[in-house]
Amino acid sequence: MKIFWMILAIAVSVLLLLLLAALIHTLCTPPKKTSYEPHPEADREKMCAEKLSAMVQVDTTSYPDTYEKEKFAKFHETLEKLFPLVHQKLEKTEIDGNLLFYWKGKQSTHPLVLMSHQDVVPAEGAWSHAPFSGDLADGKVWGRGASDTKCSVMGFFEAAEELLAQGYVPENDVYLSSSCTEEWAGDGCGKLVAELKKRKVHPYLVCDEGGGIITDPMNGIPGNFAMVGLFEKGKADVKFTAESNGGHASTPSKNSPLARIAAFVNEVETRPVFRSEMSKEVERMFNTLAPYASSFGLRYIFGNTWLFKPLLVKLMPSISAQAGAMLKTTIAFTKASGSDAYNVMPQEATLGANMRFIPHQGMKESIDIITKLAAEHDLKTEVLYATDASHSVDIESDAFQFFTKMIDQTFPGVAVSPYVMTGATDARNYQDICDTVVRFAPVIYGPEQMKGMHGLNENIETNCLPGCVEFYKNLIQDLK
Repeated sequence: MKIFWMILAIAVSVLLLLLLAALIHTLCTPPKKTSYEPHPEADREKMCAEKLSAMVQVDTTSYPDTYEKEKFAKFHETLEKLFPLVHQKLEKTEIDGNLLFYWKGKQSTHPLVLMSHQDVVPAEGAWSHAPFSGDLADGKVWGRGASDTKCSVMGFFEAAEELLAQGYVPENDVYLSSSCTEEWAGDGCGKLVAELKKRKVHPYLVCDEGGGIITDPMNGIPGNFAMVGLFEKGKADVKFTAESNGGHASTPSKNSPLARIAAFVNEVETRPVFRSEMSKEVERMFNTLAPYASSFGLRYIFGNTWLFKPLLVKLMPSISAQAGAMLKTTIAFTKASGSDAYNVMPQEATLGANMRFIPHQGMKESIDIITKLAAEHDLKTEVLYATDASHSVDIESDAFQFFTKMIDQTFPGVAVSPYVMTGATDARNYQDICDTVVRFAPVIYGPEQMKGMHGLNENIETNCLPGCVEFYKNLIQDLK
């Protein structure tokens, strides 16, 4: 018993020393505040907003395995009217509506790819401004695609247009890449990458959507932060099926298809199925954000992940669903079907789910886990589509250091933080030919913009559009 109390006393002493070390570290780290706000440029803001408005007015809604040529041809005509020099002076390649523009530089050692997608998700529900109106009101451009992500397309096309008007020739080759199938994970971007492979192009840096200048990225972290996505989780669409002999609902049998599906869903929702771990990218994010926390408690915990990592892993899902999704594979149940009649027991019931894979428990392991659990409930599993998590960017690489330097140069006072993309983008297609594929749209996404993305009343603040153009210009001009 005496030995037990001695061990306990030593353990408590060690813990107190660790807590004290974390406290000293926090006290020695000065609190910080972000100071970036868009610089007023009324004429340029108006010009950018009007161009983006014209782009939003063209309905480019895309649907799985459906290519509506006329729809995207109209959008391409709009681009040509808005950016005539780009179309006159750059080499244009169109593959099934997907666009690739080549701007020959003085050398080809460090090719740059600027990319974002043309297509948008369907616009449903009652909008305060019609979804394809492109209305300019309340300092915003309204409509589907305004923030996701025709703003980026406008930004890099306008950057090239302005530089071409000055007779500028880039030091390195520049490519403007834009697919029309991103919203349903189609093969449009893959076709553009195949074209670059054919040309033996190996980009030094690829910049796609995904992150952005996020206002108040977490509770207790106020200000504007340049959140740069280093990699994205994998994804899968999965169908589960339960079968039986059916029958009349007046004499229901036990363990019916819907009952088995319900039990399966309940088990997944109420107990941990996938393993939570904090990756080095997420740990770096917390360490970066820590000095900007509004409370000492958050600075203490976020700034000492070497000690509080297990606690954060437990707390992150309650901090936000987004934060929790950075730690583990997730599964969301999105579709279900049973009998066609209320008084008929279904012979077959189906359940649809969307999975997102984290690297430490990737596609194969995650699917194996959920397949085994489904089988325990007598459900068959069918994987309709699946792709694994992308490679992570090396934040110590020259290309990434150059990229963050351009953020600092364009948006002085913003804090740059890495983070994990829980959604999917076209950027994953480029990892076969480029080591540094970053996810960052150089516009400000406040809570309203985040809510409107894929939702009602999508919009973007017009005052951030000149900065978007300037960022792309800096990337083009400063890449030596």
